Amino acid sequence: MLFEYNLDAPREDFYCITLQLREAVARSDVSSGIAVVYCPHTTAGITINENTDPDVVPDLLLGLQEAFPDRAEFVHAEGNSAAHLKASAIGASETVIIENSQLLLGTWQGIYFCEFDPPRKRKFYVKVIGH
Repeated sequence: MLFEYNLDAPREDFYCITLQLREAVARSDVSSGIAVVYCPHTTAGITINENTDPDVVPDLLLGLQEAFPDRAEFVHAEGNSAAHLKASAIGASETVIIENSQLLLGTWQGIYFCEFDPPRKRKFYVKVIGH
């Protein structure tokens, strides 16, 4: 089953979408399989990371800013090359195992939509496969 979700992203941030994936799994009635979450945007991404300590996300954003700063030498006309670099480094999708109708995430893990070129109205897809 394929599910589409909309997301308002007013600022550069990691938006937790774990609940939407859990909802998709519940609606699918799949007890064993996989869930793939996919971002169809070139300046945003999907990642799995810690979802307990609120300091992790700001640290990740700071690290990405340091690794991929905006540079005067960039020639992309839209002026968002740093956002494209961050999105490419993070990636466009994640796959999570489903067992007993539950996502098999680690104790501290959450699934995030990563916005790098705000403000935007975004969407992402969840494909649930299994039986």
